[in-house]
Amino acid sequence: MYNPKSSKAEEFIDHQEVLDSVDYGEKNKNNLELINKILEKARLAKGLTHREAAVLLACDIKEKNEEIFELAQKIKDDYYGNRIVLFAPLYLSNYCVNGCVYCPYHAQNKHIPRKKMTQEEIKKEVIALQDMGHKRLAIETGEDPVNNPIEYVLESLKTIYSIHHKNGAIRRANVNIAATTVENYRKLKEAGIGTYILFQETYDKQRYERLHPTGPKHNYAYHTEAMDRAMQGGIDDVGLGVLFGLSTYKYEFSALLMHSEHLEAVFGVGPHTISVPRIRKADDIDPKEFENGIDDDTFAKIVACIRIAVPYTGMIVSTRESKKCRERVLKLGVSQISGGSKTSVGGYSNPDDETEEETAQFDVEDRRTLDEIIKWLMELGYVPSFCTACYREGRVGDRFMEICKDKQIHNFCHPNAIMTLKEYLEDYASDETKKVGEKLIQKELHTLSNKKVECIVEENLEKIEQGERDFRF
Repeated sequence: MYNPKSSKAEEFIDHQEVLDSVDYGEKNKNNLELINKILEKARLAKGLTHREAAVLLACDIKEKNEEIFELAQKIKDDYYGNRIVLFAPLYLSNYCVNGCVYCPYHAQNKHIPRKKMTQEEIKKEVIALQDMGHKRLAIETGEDPVNNPIEYVLESLKTIYSIHHKNGAIRRANVNIAATTVENYRKLKEAGIGTYILFQETYDKQRYERLHPTGPKHNYAYHTEAMDRAMQGGIDDVGLGVLFGLSTYKYEFSALLMHSEHLEAVFGVGPHTISVPRIRKADDIDPKEFENGIDDDTFAKIVACIRIAVPYTGMIVSTRESKKCRERVLKLGVSQISGGSKTSVGGYSNPDDETEEETAQFDVEDRRTLDEIIKWLMELGYVPSFCTACYREGRVGDRFMEICKDKQIHNFCHPNAIMTLKEYLEDYASDETKKVGEKLIQKELHTLSNKKVECIVEENLEKIEQGERDFRF
């Protein structure tokens, strides 16, 4: 039944094909000849099939695993360089009608405080985020057609984009809401969203239905086919993800890549981003109840193999992960991280309110401030980026992928990253962070391959010091 061009979830994520791929990987995990052949292909940085990637994931040869990690680092550098994009989640409401057994928002949880922000409260949250320095948000809500209808999301997006506090502005709002209709995706497109993000949670249909016993999310096909409807609705960039720990990681890995292959086969463009969250402790939820948790070494291997399999796709790791873990996977393929995050409704403008914390979706491991994370990234040699230029210049969907696959995205992203970092240093950074950042900018200026671009960036940096903002290539 496997057919990557099919519009049916159970055909482009065919259960038997996933099992066969996992089995193929296991049977060949010590097959040196095949592993060498796959690595040779991988070095071309054009991607791998889900079966080829399954072999690398299962590989049990120490020296070859070291090659896999080294190759992942090289591909990451070739496509994304040393830039790391920063964002923050913004939770609008935790009302939800679904019964997801791993999420504290589930409808049966009667002791979690339910909250839906008013537009005035959203303004306060956005101002608090702007005062931290954020320019890019991921909008989150529970699924509730009464409390969180599409009209509420659209009104909230309008509010978010309208707020310009001091030198702050949200320039890109990505949206992570429940699977919906083509018509509603068109409305989100018209509202100016960046990427539409939807985690599959698990691709294992039988397990999916057990973990989502009630509510509209129980419908596996409708949920899994959401990205097709989003793209049919005109949304150029979509973001995939699974919640590792719900099913076996090898199953999820193969299915995730099959989903990516499906989007490429049908729409000519794969996912803009892939997220790799792991299940975390939360109100009414204990991750120990899920027997499929993965350790940090396995997590790092997953990130490396995804980077090799889909070189052009952005990879996201959130504050679910610790500083140590994030530092490790940044080298292996991650290109976006959240910083200073709150997973509660109203958590940014009321950080000391215990009631707000009680509305959190999950525990955060990395609790550092955005400024601390920026300084940490720069000390590691990364350029923190608040750039949103591609989205606003129309370099999205297949247009972005064409530039990225040709390894030309550096020509836009690197100068833009330098200029948005300068904005952050001028407007929000602590004295110590600014000192580290100014030194990094001078170093990075000389890495720009085009002398004309370097001169323009230098001129714009001076203008930023004088109070001008929002320069971009």
